[in-house]
Amino acid sequence: MKIEINATKRGVKGTGASRRLRHAGSVPGILYGGGKEPVSLDLEHKSLFLQFRHEAFHASILTLNLEGGKESVLLRDYQMHPVRNTIQHIDFQRVNENEKIHVKVPFHFANAEVSPGVKLNGGIVSHIMTEANISCLPKNLPEFIEVDLASLDIGQSVHLSQIKVAEGVEFVQLAHGNDAAVASVAKPRAVVEEVQAKPAEGADAAAPAAEGAKAADATPADEAKSDKAK
Repeated sequence: MKIEINATKRGVKGTGASRRLRHAGSVPGILYGGGKEPVSLDLEHKSLFLQFRHEAFHASILTLNLEGGKESVLLRDYQMHPVRNTIQHIDFQRVNENEKIHVKVPFHFANAEVSPGVKLNGGIVSHIMTEANISCLPKNLPEFIEVDLASLDIGQSVHLSQIKVAEGVEFVQLAHGNDAAVASVAKPRAVVEEVQAKPAEGADAAAPAAEGAKAADATPADEAKSDKAK
């Protein structure tokens, strides 16, 4: 999926200038990296936000159209308004096609409904990770990574080392010896609670029996003491 965004160079900088841009329907931004000087950007909010809403925008090589020139860039950071859900600022990094990049890529989970843990045993899938940091050349960057859950049973997990990725793509965590769990299948909570409750029910039932046994073992002297107390 090819995504293009348009921007112009922003000459005036500072908090006041950025505030005026936002009021005019624009988003202040910056372009940096690639051994070149940073460039302050001005982007039209409406068109930018339409692209920004797509998952691929956050994990793809983007084409930045900047006053007649084109730059291959990655989204590196952004700030959102806490109430209005508008983009307040956005950062892009230039991409060198010959240098590896580190990017967070989302997981797409597949075949959970046919896994033994879910289909046969009524288990619930838990997504422990929803994205992972990968390392690769820009040309090998995937928009997402599929996690196949078809073989998972109750109590089982799928780890990073079990996930297939394209050639030239590697998980940063795995490269550092951390084979993290990505998803697992567990028993439904109601079943777990029922199992945990059974010993307590047995204990409650045993209490009256113990009291009955205690009463049966009482001696005449004990009964006399009780009557005297009354």
